[in-house]
Amino acid sequence: MTKIERLISGRLWSLAAAALAIGLAATLGCQQAQGEPEDEAPAEEQVEDESADQEGTEDVSQDDGNGEYRELTPEEEAVIVHKGTERPFTGEYDKHFEPGIYTCRQCGAMLYQSTDKFDSGCGWPAFDDEIDGAVKRVPDADGMRTEIVCANCDGHLGHVFLGEGLTPKDTRHCVNSISMIFIPEGEVEYGRAYFAGGCFWGVEHWLEKEPGVLSVTSGYMQGHVENPTYEQVCSKTTGHAEAVEVLYDPVRTDYETLAKVFFEIHDPTQLNRQGPDIGNTYRSGIYPTSDEQERVARKLIEQLRSLGLDVVTEVERAETFWPAEEYHQNYYERKGTLPYCHSRKPIEWPEEAEEEVAEPAGSAAQVEQDQG
Repeated sequence: MTKIERLISGRLWSLAAAALAIGLAATLGCQQAQGEPEDEAPAEEQVEDESADQEGTEDVSQDDGNGEYRELTPEEEAVIVHKGTERPFTGEYDKHFEPGIYTCRQCGAMLYQSTDKFDSGCGWPAFDDEIDGAVKRVPDADGMRTEIVCANCDGHLGHVFLGEGLTPKDTRHCVNSISMIFIPEGEVEYGRAYFAGGCFWGVEHWLEKEPGVLSVTSGYMQGHVENPTYEQVCSKTTGHAEAVEVLYDPVRTDYETLAKVFFEIHDPTQLNRQGPDIGNTYRSGIYPTSDEQERVARKLIEQLRSLGLDVVTEVERAETFWPAEEYHQNYYERKGTLPYCHSRKPIEWPEEAEEEVAEPAGSAAQVEQDQG
């Protein structure tokens, strides 16, 4: 090796050692902020958050739930796939507090609400709660910490810490900015569905349990009185049905899945009643907001009829949804009891025949068929 080669080699080793020291210091800094001993902190790959400068990563549109993932830049992949850590105080969302939703950069699933974000001072975005079911906790490879990943695609987010006393919830999700994409509140594309199946308490109770459901609100629909009270609806003179509005993440679930659950938690063959609750306010109904939702609703009803069920569920375009009084919301959760006239009874839904895709003229398969 020549003198010049030795100099170059020595210089490269010095640069590599410096880079490793910086990365280790950043990781140790995070651990120190998190109250863990310095000598137990593993050195992780430190990655600059260059996502804002990368082509194609500024698009804040949500994934359509087709199961395909975004193509990641090398910097994003280093963190999301290979579980690296971006340098502290460099992420675009560390000091970001606009109203909206933080989604998974890889698959688009909704992860965190801005209302749960707080400034922990550690250099990474911090949240004291997640959207229900959106984040999965797994033991970290270091044997000490708890890693958090997207429940939909298993993309690495960061780590969760308990017992620090930073917020009343005593929880801190320490998340890499590069693992997320923020959607401003006015641009969030929620899935929305409306169902009526007897007393709204029970329908709300069961639909809230579904993965991907963000919220369920009890209320009144399809009547002719504006903003009715419970007493008015109970008089059976307003034309309203007790109904629920379901907001959901279209990446983690879809309208058909929720409509199937709706049919499984009530009896769609009972006309103007559900169990002991009798009257048109307790009728079975699906109120679509689009042609596609209506197509799905009518398809499922035909499938049930093919199974021998005399379904009486009405399908009408959704009119104004009026939220019910506060004491009706989350009724069973607040009371700590279970529904008296709703239960989950799985249905063996008929399998749909796959559409055959015609082979293009001149394809190998077509030529082989023609040659017989």
